[in-house]
Amino acid sequence: MINIKRVKNLRKAHVAAGPVLYWMSRDQRVDDNWALAYAVELSEDNDQPVMVAFCMVNDFLGATWRQYHFMLKALAKVEAQLHALNIPFSLLMGEPVTTITNFLRLHKISHLVTDFDPLKIKQEWQQQVAGQNDISFDVVDAHNIVPCHLASDKEEFAAYTFRPKVTRLLPEFLDEFPPLIRQPGNHQLQRINWNAVSIGLKTDFSVRPVEWLEPGEQGAKVTFGKFLETGLRCYATKRNDPNEKCTSGLSPYLHFGHISAQRIALELIKNFPRNENIDAFLEELIVRRELSDNFCYYNRNYDNYKSFRPWALNTLEEHSGDKREYTYAHAQFEEAKTHDTLWNAAQYQLVHTGTLHGYLRMYWAKKILEWSASPEKAMEIAVALNDRYQLDGRDPNGYTGCAWSIGGVHDRAWGERNVFGKIRYMNRKGCERKFDVEKYIQRFSK
Repeated sequence: MINIKRVKNLRKAHVAAGPVLYWMSRDQRVDDNWALAYAVELSEDNDQPVMVAFCMVNDFLGATWRQYHFMLKALAKVEAQLHALNIPFSLLMGEPVTTITNFLRLHKISHLVTDFDPLKIKQEWQQQVAGQNDISFDVVDAHNIVPCHLASDKEEFAAYTFRPKVTRLLPEFLDEFPPLIRQPGNHQLQRINWNAVSIGLKTDFSVRPVEWLEPGEQGAKVTFGKFLETGLRCYATKRNDPNEKCTSGLSPYLHFGHISAQRIALELIKNFPRNENIDAFLEELIVRRELSDNFCYYNRNYDNYKSFRPWALNTLEEHSGDKREYTYAHAQFEEAKTHDTLWNAAQYQLVHTGTLHGYLRMYWAKKILEWSASPEKAMEIAVALNDRYQLDGRDPNGYTGCAWSIGGVHDRAWGERNVFGKIRYMNRKGCERKFDVEKYIQRFSK
């Protein structure tokens, strides 16, 4: 049995005959998925079949063909895995509230399960579905090790206030996943025409897919394996050097839920002695990543300027009239037409590879603040470019990273200076002390 504390009930109803549906959304995998495991458990307890459905939304928060291509390739593999377990999988197209509601009624679903997502649009969809359907509806946090709603009941000020709360609960929630077995029943497992789905999408096809990363659970496991072999040993000391291969490369997989953060943590803790590299990686994987969910769950303005703390809003306002040495418009940033060859190289990496090294993402966002007409505009541009080109766009980590860089979220006040006020400052000379800047520029030049 899974820990019932992972489950948050949105609607209670009398137990009725009919299939249990897992509305897959954020966690697009079969293995190590608490939401799927819970749906299967419910179906077995009530002697009812289990089904899985994914609702595809066109142009979701500005997503482009790059993100859809990565997601669709992985969902095709999810379909195959579920069919091997004799679990029907449906791909639905359309506005989620109406589409899911129609599916529930068509198939006489008795119990609905979905996975947790802190983004406000997902929260709204779930609440509306709960309000329009008279069946039990549960949300399972399959993304965080410690369920977001239990880790804290408020927006945390910083990692140092959040860390002890999560650490205290880890022994209870860092447990092993139950095995999934082939389900009984005689189902018609219809195959999805994935090419037709791609052709029917309404999105921006000008942002091309990435070819260097294999989507899906298997691709995530291979990437994790490579990190264990080569990157983990230098993670603590060299992860901020974009010329070194000391980061995990797992961010796109974690965003789409192709791999469980809990599985990663379990494998590290079970198979490796604790050292500075393990500790540094677990800090990022658990504390920092789940802090981002906390920020987006409790702060409804997570994607804009209003999410900043009062001290940050005040200092940015006080310096709003400061003279900027350089000012660029959105299009100039997007086309990497700034005076800074390092920033331009970072933008090229983002546009052409679908990812940006974490340390440079901070520099990239802070320079957008420095060279924009206002901090409000800077946050708008940073979020828009991140979400358009990053494989892991529209993610709590991305929103929190932009808010940290531009608005000091989860940070403290620093020495006061032009434009930034008391927001932490970064410059090119600081990067040059960290890594070989020219080597990076040559690698990602136009």
